[in-house]
Amino acid sequence: MHLTRFTDNALRCLTYLALHPGERETVGAIARRMALSEDHLVKVVQRLARLGYVETLRGRGGGVRLIQEPAAINIGAVVRQTEENFRLVECFDAEANHCPIAPSCVLAPALGEALEAFLDVLDRYTLEDFTKSPKKLVKLLIA
Repeated sequence: MHLTRFTDNALRCLTYLALHPGERETVGAIARRMALSEDHLVKVVQRLARLGYVETLRGRGGGVRLIQEPAAINIGAVVRQTEENFRLVECFDAEANHCPIAPSCVLAPALGEALEAFLDVLDRYTLEDFTKSPKKLVKLLIA
């Protein structure tokens, strides 16, 4: 399983914001401290805002802040909402599937089971779990 950069950036952004509770942070500051592309992070933050995880405020004194408690943010849900697709192999997409052995192949069901197991594990974690040692993490982010 490989997560897209978009999902990775979303998780890193949420982690950063969870480490700065109640604070409004600029996208530029988050990008610099988390080693992310600012242009890409803008798109990530827009999606996170649409999903209801963060709020954004434009202009002077603006920025982005977490609007849900870290304990309420399920990592599996974030991954499902930010990944574009989970088609691990061609046959996961019925319209694009041209594999001649698909009707009797056991690879696809095995991969489907593995994907479900992957997501089931992520479902056991919240953003709070990722920020249990905030002092250590914040110390690493000091510019």
